Amino acid sequence: MKKAIVGITLIFTSIISIASTQKDKVPTVVKDAFSKKFPTVKRVNWQKEEVNEWEAEFKLKKKEYSANFLDDGTWQETEYEVDENEIPEHIISSVKASFSGYKIEEAEVSETVHGINYEFEIEKGKSEMAITIDSNGKIIHKESEDDDERD
Repeated sequence: MKKAIVGITLIFTSIISIASTQKDKVPTVVKDAFSKKFPTVKRVNWQKEEVNEWEAEFKLKKKEYSANFLDDGTWQETEYEVDENEIPEHIISSVKASFSGYKIEEAEVSETVHGINYEFEIEKGKSEMAITIDSNGKIIHKESEDDDERD
């Protein structure tokens, strides 16, 4: 009985080991595109974001970054957190004017081929929202976190 259990355990461990080494291997073209865009970054954590998209998580200039690339190496987006004092004044003014009384909990910069957007998580009492503002200060997306909880 012990031999059977040990044998089954070894087979199971081997199957998992083989599956994990073959599972979701980052294509060379994606790694090359990343290295070209971020030549100074040495440590990267890769994960499959979607069926044909990869996300790299890394540190750059002492900040946490993520960058997304398609399977063919096409860069899609880079995101990183920023402090409120790093955000242009006209963006902060837009948030304050449109969402009076809300406090910025988190702020990120999102860079794409279409430009730069600022993504915020804001809070007022128990009300929470996620908003996106373009580089001109225009609100391009808003979503109440309360809406998510009702779904």
